[in-house]
Amino acid sequence: MKWERKTSKNFEDRRGTSTGGKAIMGGGIIGIVALLLTLFGGETGQVVGNILQQTQGGANNETVKTRELSSEEITLGQFSEAVFVYNNETWIEIFKENGQTYKEPGMVLFDDGVHTACGSATSAAGPFYCPGDYKVYMDLRFFEELHTRFGAKRGDFTIAYVIAHEVGHHVQTLVGINQKIRQAQQGVSKAQANKLSVAQELQADFYAGVWASRNKHLLEAGDIEEAISAAEAVGDDAIQSKMHGHVQPETFTHGTSAQRKYWFLKGYETGDIKVGDIDIIYKSL
Repeated sequence: MKWERKTSKNFEDRRGTSTGGKAIMGGGIIGIVALLLTLFGGETGQVVGNILQQTQGGANNETVKTRELSSEEITLGQFSEAVFVYNNETWIEIFKENGQTYKEPGMVLFDDGVHTACGSATSAAGPFYCPGDYKVYMDLRFFEELHTRFGAKRGDFTIAYVIAHEVGHHVQTLVGINQKIRQAQQGVSKAQANKLSVAQELQADFYAGVWASRNKHLLEAGDIEEAISAAEAVGDDAIQSKMHGHVQPETFTHGTSAQRKYWFLKGYETGDIKVGDIDIIYKSL
C-alpha cells in the first residue's frame, strides 16, 4: 500500500510500556481459545465488553517503560497511524455526503494488555473496538499470529483491512446500528442473536471494502488479495474447522470465509454504503 506519514491527535502508541492492573485471558491454550472466539473485535461491547467488565475496578494505572521499540515496529506504528487517518478522512467525506457529521474515534496500539472503558484485555482478545470510549485497540503482533496460525497472507494491507474493519464498527456505533443489533438480540434465541452478530460483522467487512474502494489511489498490486486472504482466514467455518475438525453454523458470530470475502468485495466494487444496509445483509443470511 502506498502511504505517507500522517498523524492524529486521537492515535496513541503505548507499545513498550506496561500498565498495572488486572487483565483477562491468560496466555497458552486459554489465550489461544479466547483469540479464536474474539477475532477482529466485532463484539463492540457484546463479547469483549461483557467479559471485560468482569475485570473493571481496582486497576493500578501506573505506566512503566518496559522496552524500546525496534525500527521495524516504529515504521509499522507509523503505517497504522496513517491508515487510521486515511479511514477518518474517508468517513468524514461519506458522512458529509449524507448530511451527517463524523466523530473521529481513537486508536491505541499496545503490548500484552490494555485498560479500556469496556474493561481490561490482553492481546488474546485480538483487535477490537470499544464503544464505551470510541477507540480501536490493537496489538500489532496479532498479525504474525494471523499468518502463522490461520494462514493469512503477510502484507501491510492485511493490517489496513483490519483497521478499516474496526473503524467500520465505530461507524456502526455512530449511526445507531450497534444499538439496533443489541436491542434486537434481547429475548431471542442464541442462534438468532448470533445471526444478528454475523450481519453486524459482515457490514464492518463491507465498510472496509467501501474504504478501500474510495482509496484505490493508495493500493498496490496484491493488496486486495491480502485483504481477502485475511477475511477468509478468520471466517467462522475456517476457525471451527481448524479447532474442531467440523463446523456448527448456528454458533457462527462473524460469518463464513465466503461471506466475509463477498461483503468486503461488495463494498470494494460498489463504494456505495447503501448497498450494505444492515437489513439487506441480514436477509441474505
